[in-house]
Amino acid sequence: MQSVSLEFTLMLGYAVLLGVMALLLEFAARHAHRRSLRMSTTGFTYFADKDMWRCPEFQHLFPVFVDHAKRSVIYRAPASACNACKCKSHCTDSDHGREIERKATGDLQNGMQRFHRAMSVTLLVLATLILVVEIVRDKAFYPRVLLAAVLVLFSMAVLRLSMPLFSRNEGA
Repeated sequence: MQSVSLEFTLMLGYAVLLGVMALLLEFAARHAHRRSLRMSTTGFTYFADKDMWRCPEFQHLFPVFVDHAKRSVIYRAPASACNACKCKSHCTDSDHGREIERKATGDLQNGMQRFHRAMSVTLLVLATLILVVEIVRDKAFYPRVLLAAVLVLFSMAVLRLSMPLFSRNEGA
């Protein structure tokens, strides 16, 4: 039986480590994004059937502006209600009423999401390059098969993760 070279083991291990780091970065980015969305609406309740928000003081925020290009809706409470509210200093500094912007989900919407996704894709591309180099260098059959299998897996992940980076959702 043929022994596996140290170079093969190190290259495969490093490529897999880069893939795991990319996966962990994706999970961390998703968690941070969900948390930031929750923080901006803490205490507020959204009613999808009525398309409105309710604040902790039971005032309603209704849609006042829809931006189809950015796929977002801005909700605002009546200025008179917010200006007379005892919790205004904790909620908003606007004299026009509290606003909440609600964006459509599913796309890479903001710069931080795009940055984290680009970092994940970069790590996976580097891992893929390492695997390609090792496939060319290693002459043994079974290590090449294992490298090719991991290469196909990483290539599929690169394609899946990079598609939203290059798509244009401008609503036009």
